[in-house]
Amino acid sequence: MTLTGAHEAFAWVVVLANGLAGAWALAAHGVPGLRARALWWFTGFAQLTIAVQVVLGVAMVAGSGREAPEFHMFCGSVALAAVGIIYSYRRQMAQRIYLLYGFGGLFLMGMAIRAMFIGGAR
Repeated sequence: MTLTGAHEAFAWVVVLANGLAGAWALAAHGVPGLRARALWWFTGFAQLTIAVQVVLGVAMVAGSGREAPEFHMFCGSVALAAVGIIYSYRRQMAQRIYLLYGFGGLFLMGMAIRAMFIGGAR
């Protein structure tokens, strides 16, 4: 599989993982039984997929000499920065941590979908 193929295929992992993590966290806000350590491990995995996707994209562009659409790269950068911003608000939002990570996960999923439609993984 080429880097381009890996980048395009892995985009779906990013979308699904962050969407599921966000939905789980939102559900856990209202259903205490869903508040498990596994939620945080899965959320960490989902957010890590964004970093992997950015690295794949950078390697693809650097290795092939191709140019990615500027807004596509912007979406990846915003998603990566959003992970840090969400994490940085965890103490201030401790009473609403599930809402923070729930809406944060859905935002990250949306950024990934937006990047897909700009960048070519259709």
